[in-house]
Amino acid sequence: MPQVIVNAGETGLTYDQDKLSKALAALPPDAPVVVLIHGYKYAPGRAGHCPHSNILAEQGPRKSWKIMSWPRHLGLGRDGVVIAFGWNGVGSIWQAYRNAGRAGRDLAGLVTGLDRPVHILGHSLGARVALSALSHAPAGSIGRLVLIAGAELRAGARAAMASPAGRRAEVLNVTSRENLLFDLMLETLLGCRGRALGAGLDDLPGWTDLEVDQAGVRDRLARLGYRIGAPARMVCHWSLYLRPGLFPLYADVIRGDMPLSRITAPAAVRKPPLPFAMDTSF
Repeated sequence: MPQVIVNAGETGLTYDQDKLSKALAALPPDAPVVVLIHGYKYAPGRAGHCPHSNILAEQGPRKSWKIMSWPRHLGLGRDGVVIAFGWNGVGSIWQAYRNAGRAGRDLAGLVTGLDRPVHILGHSLGARVALSALSHAPAGSIGRLVLIAGAELRAGARAAMASPAGRRAEVLNVTSRENLLFDLMLETLLGCRGRALGAGLDDLPGWTDLEVDQAGVRDRLARLGYRIGAPARMVCHWSLYLRPGLFPLYADVIRGDMPLSRITAPAAVRKPPLPFAMDTSF
């Protein structure tokens, strides 16, 4: 199946509408449509920063240690449609943060017209784009979201999950302490208005946190058939797509082959107090 490039700009979205329409028409009803969203420091058409020439490219040379082809490693183009979504993530972090919110609103308009649920994978500020789209999309238009090293505050995620689309979506929030420094920087730059997604939201319906830096989590995933590499650096914003074994997990979550309920840790068993305990203070 083809990959379709969609870019968000000052005047809205630009893409080959005919190519997207033909790709969707040829798609089996149960095949996935997945939107891939880059993060900070990328912008379509910007020399050295264009996502469509590196991480969102179907093929291409690996020009840097932190660049790899998401579409190729996900392998979803064999049985679905991949939408490579570009937006203006360059400039200051405040500019990029605002642009991500606007790009998400534009993306919500796109998914509204596709007449089938779409799934989203977003890294860094791409997670903010995804959650902004979720906030503005109609119910049932977005199915599963995989957010990796998400650069957004928990308040924004709560608002997105409370929206009509959010109440019917499933989110896998993939975190690691390798990204802690970037989480703290985001919280500080946004005025310490709340915690970032790296802190988790384990009390939110439809939301699943996955701390892949934890050895116990990786052991559980290995028993499910996903051998995830251990952290190689103390600080790394890109490890959650570079680390071996993660893309097969993401692909299966997006396809629905791996329910989120299977990858969560079992709830702790609370032991009741002894029935014969008695007060002997007298």
